[in-house]
Amino acid sequence: MIRSTAFAIPALAASLLMASSVAMAQAQPKLKVGLMLPYSGTFTALGVAIENGFRLYVDEQGGKLAGREIEFFKVDDESDPSKATDNVNKLIKRDNVDVLVGTVHSGVAMGMARAAKESGTLLIVPNAGSDAVTGPMCAVNIFRSSFSNWQSSYGMGTVAAKQEKKKTAMTITWKYAAGEEMTNAFKEGFEKEGGKVSKQLTLPFPNVEFQALLTEIAAAKPDAVFAFFAGGGAVKFVKDYAAAGLNKTIPLYGSGFLTDGTLEAQGDAAQGLLTTLHYADGLNTPRDNQFRLAYAKTFKMQPDVYAVQGYDAAQMLATGLAAVKGDVSRKAEFAAALQKAKIDSPRGPFTLSKSHNPVQDIYLRKVDGKENKVVGIASKSLSDPARGCRM
Repeated sequence: MIRSTAFAIPALAASLLMASSVAMAQAQPKLKVGLMLPYSGTFTALGVAIENGFRLYVDEQGGKLAGREIEFFKVDDESDPSKATDNVNKLIKRDNVDVLVGTVHSGVAMGMARAAKESGTLLIVPNAGSDAVTGPMCAVNIFRSSFSNWQSSYGMGTVAAKQEKKKTAMTITWKYAAGEEMTNAFKEGFEKEGGKVSKQLTLPFPNVEFQALLTEIAAAKPDAVFAFFAGGGAVKFVKDYAAAGLNKTIPLYGSGFLTDGTLEAQGDAAQGLLTTLHYADGLNTPRDNQFRLAYAKTFKMQPDVYAVQGYDAAQMLATGLAAVKGDVSRKAEFAAALQKAKIDSPRGPFTLSKSHNPVQDIYLRKVDGKENKVVGIASKSLSDPARGCRM
């Protein structure tokens, strides 16, 4: 009797230890994810696509990342930089989120980055390409799943000069961070290959009255025009450019956002446009085909680059969380794991630079029907220069 009791005590202890471990795992709190995206205005469709992509990846993992169930909190950022601090603090201070995901507008993203840096909250940027986010604002807790503005447009400049043989160009965009950085990147690439940008035209965001600037372009007669607009603004610009007859005499090029998620509305006006971006239709890889099928089944629509970026934001979060067993306070280990990882994205595998920006292929795409079909690679494994990052 004494002997059997002696054997029972260790067994009981082991059983209690296992039960305790299971209870701790079950008791792990939900991971609070704050989505700060545009749910109204010009960029509404972009915000929705990003959220769809993020939720799709989470759902594919059974609603949990690193064993933690996800609880979502949402704030409409209204694409308004003046409201960025108040809006992000709703998530950080009111909702006590563990992770911030946002946003589209570069000016708003800068406000988010400042708040994340000050509070230490983990931030994953699923679109806004503001060069400063992974430049001077870089931090151990700030990551991007999309692109830098420089990355998306530099290659179009080199293609326009070297491949398309254009000698002179003008640029046009909204007067805000994203537009200015993208048109400057085009200019850098274009002039590096021997071209000359004669004038850089801007109008206030989100103004879509383009006529006066189109008249100026028609009078100047450059060899090419490079444009950055997105969402509803991109739809109107491309249609106005064609309506003015400029598409027949002065080729229009763009950052891929000019035609991503906008082709249905742009119709014939967009046909044949060349753009550069880190995603394209017709990649026809097993990973992309799987993603596109799952997205179409779930949301009854085709995915675009914004959906891919949202999907990969969730995938990056999962990768980092797995390394720290769900503990987001272990930021250095989270960052170290992501810097070693290769993210298996629908766009093609990518890694992260030391400034936490994707190192990725930039595709040359051509509008064909309702698709931005890949026709080549403008820049292979392009890394953002991360100017000003001191991390």
